[in-house]
Amino acid sequence: MSTSVRGNTDVLSGKGLASRIQQQARDEASILRSEGLRPTLAVVVATDDEATHWYVRSIERAAGRAGIECRVVDLGPNAGEAALANILEDLSAEPAVHGIILQTPLPAAVRADRLVGLIAPEKDVDGANPLSLGRLAVGQPAFAPATARAVVELLDHFEVPVAGRKVAVVGRSAVVGKPLSLLLLDKDATVTICHSKSGPLERHTRYADVVVVAAGRTGLLKGSDISEETVVIDVGTNVLPDGSLVGDVDEASVTGVAAGLSPVPGGVGSVTTALLLLHTAEAARQHSPAALLTASTSGI
Repeated sequence: MSTSVRGNTDVLSGKGLASRIQQQARDEASILRSEGLRPTLAVVVATDDEATHWYVRSIERAAGRAGIECRVVDLGPNAGEAALANILEDLSAEPAVHGIILQTPLPAAVRADRLVGLIAPEKDVDGANPLSLGRLAVGQPAFAPATARAVVELLDHFEVPVAGRKVAVVGRSAVVGKPLSLLLLDKDATVTICHSKSGPLERHTRYADVVVVAAGRTGLLKGSDISEETVVIDVGTNVLPDGSLVGDVDEASVTGVAAGLSPVPGGVGSVTTALLLLHTAEAARQHSPAALLTASTSGI
């Protein structure tokens, strides 16, 4: 794949890949609409955080371009756990809704781990329900968290080999680190997960062929932590006091050292949004007349 170059470092932009995935979602949505089914994504929000609302509006715009209906359910920053639970159960049971996202952050008193378990697995397009992670772990069909899948898609897009290679994943969240490790294992990578108790980061990242940083700490990975052969994928999204967005990588020191680096913004994030739409179209496909007919006759 063609890339731009800074110093000796290839810039692994996600824009081209995101456009391709968006077109896949658009094509699938068009076919489904011709069959009388409109793919619908529901986004549940319970915050007054402006950055979150900006992101949700970006999903709405992208969904509109893809021919996917996006239904935003805004319960406000004072929503209680019971109200959120009720809406998630209702959306899970509603046939016209095919994908559900519970957007974070949530009110302080709300137990997010309980709420995500209420999202029907077949509509869990961002892999939030623990059942989805469990299915990934044992190789059963499930939607992976979109950000985790976006990393793998970006590596594939730029033809970065991972089979038989060492990959260091910095961060062990259920949103990125853990599911990403499972996806990489499925591609025959040798995966090391680094976290706050792993000791000096460079002990693990300097000898890795690929480093994925998803810890939520500005400037965590520096040029001295990697080798000249390392490809670095930055998953971090940190907002600075001036409102600008940066990742977890100290871009100034890593650029010119790493073989490749995904930018923030313009890297993994745009691919993540596109995958949420593709997952919604894929979930809707399971409710199409053709899919339902196949399911009803499969036992005959």
